[in-house]
Parts: sequence; C-alpha cells; structure tokens
Amino acid sequence: MDSIQEVDNSSISQDGVASHAPSSSSSTASRYENQKRRDWNTFMQYLKNHRPPLALSWCSGAHVLEFLRYLDRFGKTKVHTPICPFYGYPNPPAPCPCPFRQAWGSLDALIGRLRAAFEENGGKPEANPFGTRAVRLYLREVRDLQSKARGISYEKKKRKRPSSAHQQTPSLPLPPPRPPPPGAC
Repeated sequence: MDSIQEVDNSSISQDGVASHAPSSSSSTASRYENQKRRDWNTFMQYLKNHRPPLALSWCSGAHVLEFLRYLDRFGKTKVHTPICPFYGYPNPPAPCPCPFRQAWGSLDALIGRLRAAFEENGGKPEANPFGTRAVRLYLREVRDLQSKARGISYEKKKRKRPSSAHQQTPSLPLPPPRPPPPGAC
C-alpha cells in the first residue's frame, strides 16, 4: 500500500473516487457510463501502482477490499467509533476526532459500476472479483457499522402497493352512459 501514489483532492470525484483519466465530456456517453469509465481507469491505475504490479487476471476479492480501504483515505463521511461520545447520534452537537470514510452508498454504487465494467472489458462473470462473497460481506459490514454510528438503522425499502381505496375511487368522473343506437331492441 505504501507504493500507491497520493491523490490530491482536486482529482477526487463526487463519490470520492480518484480520477486519473482526462476529463472530457462526451455527449454520446451517459453520466453513468462516464463515471464507470473513470472508476475503471482508477482501479486499473491502482493495480498498476500495486507492489508488485497486478494483472487484472490475478485480481481477487482481497485486492478489491484493499482498494476499497485505500479509497477510505478520501472519504467525506464522518463515521463515529464506538468509544466516541457521539456514537449513535445522527447530528452530533460538537466536533470529534472520528475518521472520515467513504459512505456506504458510494462504495455500493462504485462496486456495481466496477462489476459491470469488468465484464464489459472481457472478464468472465464467474471470475468477477467485484462480485465475490468477501466484497458483499464487507459492504454489508460497512453499511451496518455506518448506520449504527449515525444512530439510524438501515431498513430495506419496501415496495409500495396501491391501496384498495385508490383503486375504487376514480380520479375523473365517468361520462354518462350512451343511449342505445336507433333500431336496437
């Protein structure tokens, strides 16, 4: 990890991911595609700077976890430790020395983009290091730790179902019934 080049904050994107690619706006690529490309380039640069340098084919879930921990250096989310007096408070009243980390949502989105980019760049789905069990468990652990540190429990969003009251009450009045056509019995 000592061999990783330090990244100045000016090259950190909104998600806290270092961007080594020149910033060019493309009208044909979506924002998601551009971010995915930047994230992929950042990960490839990380592998290149790794000591010893790693080929993508040798990359494992452990290397992905190492990369995610490296990214924590550039995090902007204060995560209170269990010994902090503000642990479990959503809005602490005073500053504390707790570390800044990458937000769980940012890491989750990053892994999703990198997982897709791996396969788009010729990787086989069954060999995708971004989809390993270790990475999924790490993300779950980060989510749980951050939600406890903020005092806000994470609950999976439930799908809303239309209630029966909405189905019975039409939003527009119904037109009056048509009279039968002439000559009909």
